Order: sequence, then C-alpha cells, then structure tokens
Amino acid sequence: MAITEPDSDSALTFREAGPADIPAVVALVESAYRGGSTGWTTESHLLGGQRTDPEGVAEVIGAPDSRLLAVERDGELLACCQLERRGDTAYFGMFSVRPDRQGGGIGRAVLGEAERTAREEWGATAMEMTVIVQREDLIAWYERRGYRRTGERLPFPYGDERFGVPRRADLCFERLVKTLV
Repeated sequence: MAITEPDSDSALTFREAGPADIPAVVALVESAYRGGSTGWTTESHLLGGQRTDPEGVAEVIGAPDSRLLAVERDGELLACCQLERRGDTAYFGMFSVRPDRQGGGIGRAVLGEAERTAREEWGATAMEMTVIVQREDLIAWYERRGYRRTGERLPFPYGDERFGVPRRADLCFERLVKTLV
C-alpha cells in the first residue's frame, strides 16, 4: 500500500519486513528511542542501553500472528511498527520514525495503516499498546488519535537489560486502547 503525505511528492510504501531488513530496523529503532536529544520520541532521559537487538527483531519477524511493517519512501526506511494479533485485539509496538523525519505526518500515516491492517486483514476490533507512564507527551499524542488510557499499569522489566537500563526507579507502563470498529 502507498500513501502520499501532504508535505511530500513521494508516496510512503508499506511492506512486511523480512530477515534482510533486521540491521536497518535495529538502527532505526535505536535512533528513535535512544537517540539522545534528537527527535521528540526519545526515551534517553528515562532509559540507557539498547531498545532492541537483532535477535528481538528477528523474533518479531518470525513469530506467528505477528508482522513488522517497514515504511519506506523511494526505497529508504523511514519508519516501522510491530503488529501482533491477540484474538480480537491487535497489539501495536516498536513504533519508530526516523528522528529527522518526525513531525511531518509519517507517524500519523503509519498508525493509520497499522489500524487499517489490523481491522481489515485480521478482523481486530481494538488496538492496544503499552507506553511508559512518564511519557506524557507521547500518551497525549495517542489520545489525540482516539486511544484512551485504561489505568491498567504493568511493571517495567527492571533487571532485563534487553529493554534498556532504567535511569529512574519508578518506571511502569500503561495500557492504551482504541476501538477499531
């Protein structure tokens, strides 16, 4: 599927990522989440260390009922997201937009395509995600797109450096949900 952004002459292309995409996806995710002060989606003030690794991305690509959408323009990887089918609900994660391309509508387009995919291809009636509670700006962005806070809190996996090295002791996730029908 291709979508043209308002500020671009070239369409975004959405495709399912494969094993050959792993190095580029890892680099993209790391730059979006751990890129220091670059981009508004960074978590570097909350977490150090890695956000993902090649094994984690390979696991997402190879898992049943899961797909990793790669989003390109003119063959250049600009964004990605994970979708996982969980019954009537789809889980949305690993959402990354290149920091130098944030703020131009790519994220909105990716989220919209992910919701369409979950609804039309999987019959999902809802999309859910987890967001670190301290990421109020990001939660507000999702709320403006129809997601609601559930109040359900999930613990941060302290001690498992595959998810990063916490810079504070009060991290946890909140589950956000949006009805798709």
